[in-house]
Amino acid sequence: MVAVADEYEDALSLFASRLLSHPCTTFGDGEGDHHLRLLQAALSAGPDVPALLHTRSAARRLLQDRAKEAFSAAQAQAPPLDHARILAVADFFARAFALVADVQSCLAMRYEALLLRHTKFSDNHHLKVSREEWSTFAKDALHDGFYNIASKAFAYATAHTHRSQLDSTNSIEKDKINDMTGLQNLAKSLSAKHSVQSESAEYMKRRNSGVHEKYNLQSGKPKLPGSSMYMLGIKTRNIKKLLHSRERNLGDI
Repeated sequence: MVAVADEYEDALSLFASRLLSHPCTTFGDGEGDHHLRLLQAALSAGPDVPALLHTRSAARRLLQDRAKEAFSAAQAQAPPLDHARILAVADFFARAFALVADVQSCLAMRYEALLLRHTKFSDNHHLKVSREEWSTFAKDALHDGFYNIASKAFAYATAHTHRSQLDSTNSIEKDKINDMTGLQNLAKSLSAKHSVQSESAEYMKRRNSGVHEKYNLQSGKPKLPGSSMYMLGIKTRNIKKLLHSRERNLGDI
């Protein structure tokens, strides 16, 4: 068990060291594949489930920070940017996030890669995004609850399908297009519903916070017994009479 624990710690430390010490521009090369194998080794070397969850959480945080640095460095490059290199980096992080079960970050990387290919490599036969790729990604995003991204991806999938093309295609192709349109409408509906629910939840949170704060302010006031309140009232009245008498005497002078 000790040997397994040592192997687990060594694999995790080695992955972190390699990821932090190598330039982000190498992530898309064979060096990136080596990093992913180290990550797989770290995830599989844990002696038990808690260790695996700890490794996954630590690797997830590390990857999130490193991804931000990588794309910031890419944006800071002098033009023209090496879009192929950026695409390779996005692909590396998409695969890495998939290994550590960070669904949201994985989808974000995949989406960035698809957008980059769509805008910069539309004339490249090997890199341009097909309708099937947009559709597959959109279904994944919809399944995982990212409705807004799913809606946008379905829009890209159906963007180049005009009504004239739809009328001239066969029934199987029409069914595919209609299915995507239906899923896009579903994603839009769920996105709007989710937005309303989020706003309602935020409103109730603020409202409850306000009520709680008001209650705290009220409950924070000292509550005096009846006898003390009576004596305090007499004292207050006597002070007012004294002030009134002084004002009257000053007026006579």
